[in-house]
Formats: sequence, structure tokens, C-alpha cells
Amino acid sequence: MTASGGMTNAGGTTTAGGTTASGGSTGGAGGSGGGPASCAGLTARCGPSSESCCKSLLVPGGTYYRSYDGVDYTDKSHPATVADFYLDKYEITVGRFRQFVNAGMGTVASPPASGAGAHPLIAGSGWNSAWNTNLSANTNSLESGMKCYAGYQTWTDTAGSNESQPMNCLDWYTAFAFCAWDGGRLATEAEWNYAASGGSEQRYYAWSSPATSTTIDDSYAVYCGGPCNGTQNVGSKSPKGDGKWGQSDLAGNVWEWNLDWYASPYPTPCNDCAELTTASYRVIRGGYFSSNASNLRSADRNNSIPGVHGSIMGARCARTGP
Repeated sequence: MTASGGMTNAGGTTTAGGTTASGGSTGGAGGSGGGPASCAGLTARCGPSSESCCKSLLVPGGTYYRSYDGVDYTDKSHPATVADFYLDKYEITVGRFRQFVNAGMGTVASPPASGAGAHPLIAGSGWNSAWNTNLSANTNSLESGMKCYAGYQTWTDTAGSNESQPMNCLDWYTAFAFCAWDGGRLATEAEWNYAASGGSEQRYYAWSSPATSTTIDDSYAVYCGGPCNGTQNVGSKSPKGDGKWGQSDLAGNVWEWNLDWYASPYPTPCNDCAELTTASYRVIRGGYFSSNASNLRSADRNNSIPGVHGSIMGARCARTGP
């Protein structure tokens, strides 16, 4: 099904594998009242101003065209409207993920509650208990899964110099579980694309000013414009490479999981919509440290198998409030 504004509409594409999300409440350990759970007592700091790695910024809602930039992508047949939401300034860091692991979360024994991590306006967008078996069997197994590629993985079993690096080797299920535990959720593809495009500005890159500017180099993003040496600390290209509303690394560093199953063409109509019809792949956005410039365009979209642990895969959380 394609969910839009809390209503269920016909739609979707392939239906190979997986299950369809079920509805429920949006419980989580963080969020309202005490702030994100992942930053409780966290000493690691992020960005050039050494601020909280859990900083979340308002993205005022509006209407725009998905995968349109007026330069390379000129099809305006996929409008979308999103409500106000908050999107974390930084990708999930190793330090924040360590809090999740230390809390014993992200395993078959400690999965999210059914319905947790839901978009408040999209029915059926929360955690489905049928996904529990896609989580790691135990904490040791979870940590092993985070060691997916020697030389590029950012996880270390003990805290060290990587605490402000983006957490990579994340599969979709663990990313969803983290954000739900942290009082947030995964952004829908429409929300993520909106934030990276600067909404109705339809930016070519997240930082483009004017919006059609194709200027890019290593001072804007962590990508393969130079040495291609792997991830860098989140926010290392801030503020120069930030998006309109202040989010860092919306282009480069690691691909970011979105909520949606990958559907082509886009689900329509789209009023706070998400593609919830079970398919083979989930949406990823933003490119990664060895991407060429084309993958960093705000209009560019890609997909991956949700259970894959890859050194190029990470996430950031969206929220209802700061």
C-alpha cells in the first residue's frame, strides 16, 4: 500500500519478500521530556562548533517536486507535500550507537515495540513485530554485524577516536530500531528529498546557491572528488556543505536509509506519503564517501536490500519535535 496523510491508497510496485508494516503507537526511550536517549551522558561532540551530536532542526513543511532540480532532472510530474518535521543535523554517530548497544537494544530479545517509530500522520508506518527476526540474535552478534568491512567500518568494540564518525554497516532494520529507541523515526523519502532540496528551492545539491548551481568540491562534502579515503567525522564540511535548514552531510559520507520501500514511479498522490507496499529494496539517499558527484545530487535516488550491512550505509533520524 501507499500511505498518504494517514490514509491508505491503492498503489505500490513489486511485492517480493518481506512484510507490510502494521500500525501502532510511536513509543521510544528518547524524545519528549528527556531528549534523545543516545545523547544521555554522551561526551562526544559534533561539528565545527562542538555541539550536541543529537541536535535536531526544524524543517518547515511545504510542497515541492520530487527528484526535480531544473538542471539534470526536469520532470515536474511528482509533486509532494510534507508537514513540518524535525530532522537531525547529524548522521547517527558511533558514539550515539554505542549508547544503543550498551542499553541492550537492537536484538531479537529487545526489539522495538509494535508500532514504534511511526510517522504520526502515516498509518501503518511503525515497527512490525514480524521484523523482529531480522534483528541480531544478541549483542555480540549485533557488534559483529557492525564490523562489515575491515578498513572502512567505523564501529570499535571500545570507545576511541571514531565516536564522532558516522555509524556505518547499518542495515535498515537496525537503523529503524535505533531511531525508534531514540525517540524518533526514519524520514520518509518525500521528507528526506524535501530537506535536501531546500523544499521549493529545488536545490541541485543541498548547499546550492543559487539553487541551480552545480558547484562541488571536497570542501562541501565527503565524496570521491579527491582521495576517497572513507568516512569523516559528521559535520566536517559544515557549515559550507549544509542544507537550507542546517543539516550536515545530506550529500556524501554515508548513504542514508529512508522509511520507504523503493517504488518507481513514485507513489501518488503524496501528502505526507510513504511507500509501504512490500518490495525487494528500501530507499537510500545522499551518496557516500566514494560516490562520484552525480550521486550527491538532491534529486538522485537509489535503493538497497534492507538486510545488507555495508560500509557505505548509515542513517539519520527524523522527529516530531526537537
